[in-house]
Amino acid sequence: MSDIGLSDAEFRALYQRVKQASARGAADRRGALNHITPGRVVAAAGGVAAGRAVSLAAPVESEVTADNPEPAVHEMASSAAGRESGLSFAMDRVAMNIHGNADSHLDALCHVVFDGTLYNGVGADSVTAHGATELSVEAAGGGIVGRGVLLDIPRARGARWLEPGDHVTSDDLLAAEAAQRVRIGQGDLLFVRVGHRSRRRALGPWDSASERAGLHPAAVELLAERRVAVLGSDGNNDTAPSAVAGIGFPVHVLAIHAMGLYLLDWLHLEELRAVCEELHRWTFLVVIAPLRLRGGTGSPVNPIAIFLVSWPS
Repeated sequence: MSDIGLSDAEFRALYQRVKQASARGAADRRGALNHITPGRVVAAAGGVAAGRAVSLAAPVESEVTADNPEPAVHEMASSAAGRESGLSFAMDRVAMNIHGNADSHLDALCHVVFDGTLYNGVGADSVTAHGATELSVEAAGGGIVGRGVLLDIPRARGARWLEPGDHVTSDDLLAAEAAQRVRIGQGDLLFVRVGHRSRRRALGPWDSASERAGLHPAAVELLAERRVAVLGSDGNNDTAPSAVAGIGFPVHVLAIHAMGLYLLDWLHLEELRAVCEELHRWTFLVVIAPLRLRGGTGSPVNPIAIFLVSWPS
């Protein structure tokens, strides 16, 4: 892999271009969700004809692994064992680190602090010990619904997966568009497959906090130009090691902080990819329903794709 790192000056110039392309009024708190108009939701829903639903979430894991040192805790609060008469209930509870490196989750616009601010200049002090008073996941409490597009980068490269440390470039995105005969556009929910789950299943877990495939920061400029509304991946969207010295998550900074773009990290896209191949269709209606978590910086999610036979014009 060639050296395609960015200097601090190059990254900040890229940040300014992306921010300018995504500029909204000072009062905006919805970010790129503004690109999803009611008309586009109606058009996406009207294209559903196959009636086939696929989950884009990975199963919640509760075992310690190399990539999940602090897994979710799933405990039974009450079991039904030994109760042979009368009414009883089996009950359980879950505790989890929303922003870990294994479970599928949504990043809200209050998740990234860069140079002392949040998205659109909101002060970082709005995120307190009691939660975020602005830009929390509550802004997406009504759900995120729109046309989803899967771009399968390993498929376009003729590979099973991308190796940790590899970058998805804008040329990769364009090549996948051409190979799949699809084009991402305004209001789309874009899902970029790097093959993380396939590699993990075949070779076992590894320290993905230190080594993982993801987008190159420069690729985000294409998403700003196309006015994409949401970005998701089976990795966490950022490559490790980072392409920018001193900034560990440049794609998170560009997407969330500069563009107001909600991110979906650590999805499971293998079943989605298989159905797309089977139906020769890389677009679908997608429904994302985050928890209505007051002041939350994100939420666990189980996005559902419902396949379109055609995309209405």
